[in-house]
Amino acid sequence: MPTSLLINIDVPELQKGIDFYTKALGLRHTRILFDGTVAEMIHDGAAMRIYLLAEGEATVATREPICLRDYNRHWTPVHMDFVVEDLQTSIESALAA
Repeated sequence: MPTSLLINIDVPELQKGIDFYTKALGLRHTRILFDGTVAEMIHDGAAMRIYLLAEGEATVATREPICLRDYNRHWTPVHMDFVVEDLQTSIESALAA
């Protein structure tokens, strides 16, 4: 079972993303992670963290098969990650469902 839920948002430029989500949505920037490519953001009324990921258009989104990010009609830069304690058990539960 998931132990936590993370929301990730791809942004082409990290500082511009921080500025936008701070001003537009009232999120608070808490720290920079992973060699300056990820910004952790929080909302004081929400129970989850939001991460801005420095991922521009046409960067590699998946390795197998290779898929490039394309922010046109059917691509969203917003995705959720379910953090689990036991990956194998979670995979088996998902396959059984």
